[in-house]
Amino acid sequence: MTRKQPPTIAIIASALLLGACGPTPPLRVMACADAPAAPVRSDGESRTATLSVLTYNLEGLGWPARKGRARELAQIGSRLAAMNAAGTAPDVVLFQEMFSPAAKRAVAASGYPAVAPGPRRLDPPDAANGRMPGSAKPLKGEVGIRLLGSGIAIASRYPIVAVETDAYGRRACAGLDCLANKGVMLARLHLPGLPGLVDVYNTHMNSRAASGVAEPRNRAAHARQALAASDFIARTQAPENPLILGGDFNMRHSEARWEGFSAHHPLALVHEVCIDPASGCQVALSWDGDEPWMDTQDLQFFANGERLTIRPLRVEAMFDGRPDSPRLSDHDGFLVTYELRWPAATAPVPAC
Repeated sequence: MTRKQPPTIAIIASALLLGACGPTPPLRVMACADAPAAPVRSDGESRTATLSVLTYNLEGLGWPARKGRARELAQIGSRLAAMNAAGTAPDVVLFQEMFSPAAKRAVAASGYPAVAPGPRRLDPPDAANGRMPGSAKPLKGEVGIRLLGSGIAIASRYPIVAVETDAYGRRACAGLDCLANKGVMLARLHLPGLPGLVDVYNTHMNSRAASGVAEPRNRAAHARQALAASDFIARTQAPENPLILGGDFNMRHSEARWEGFSAHHPLALVHEVCIDPASGCQVALSWDGDEPWMDTQDLQFFANGERLTIRPLRVEAMFDGRPDSPRLSDHDGFLVTYELRWPAATAPVPAC
């Protein structure tokens, strides 16, 4: 019986290079004058508003890594567009794996008036780190060039008034992940009526077995990316703004990766807060065990700002296989609704 051989790196590189010649990542700028009013409420002493944020890996890899995804990706775009038209869509979506032309079209078609992409294919990465454990694996994608961009993007119903991006270093990747210019990005949001802005970050970190290289090597790449993301946040976050960090962190079932990540990120984890019944956070999805964050790649973290505090009010799944929310990717969407709170006497920031 002949064993089926996986595609060679030459075939993968050729296919991805063709994909790189496809449509550019979507970019859409929203004028502040067109911003919808945020849902602000007051109890006399404080004012509050909500912000819903969806983390969603589109499974938007191109051929030969994936094939036959165009129909499902088109449904993602059309369903989000219909929800936007009805006023029921998440306020913000953090997309990952927006690599293929069909994935880029899905994000562009999602109906959001503000869209910003992450690092592009030719964006310069961080300065080189030291040697990685083991030897380079050219046949596993470590060829020293990027054939794709980062595949991440942030879409918002509110204006994005500032964008910063950072590609991870050439010695901060392992295996097939090195073919993409993976990184981290910031989108600073203006919500009318609030006394400050909101800093939203998105990332997609190095995979494990899917990278095609040994665990010590892909784990070292992940640790370097965790440090680079932490440095990027420290450089770009405005202390007065609350912070949300989401994405595909590729830490499922890996204590070692969690330990390395946590050393650099002293942020509150939504899962860890919401699992506590005293938190006031409603859990509208199925969690198993005492550490449900270990069972998923898709996570969100948060931190207060000097002007606004933030906490999760509700967590739920989207595109998870329910009749009204079909599963259209190999990831479920992870949706968090946050409460933003500030003193009632604090004046809102002027229009951006």
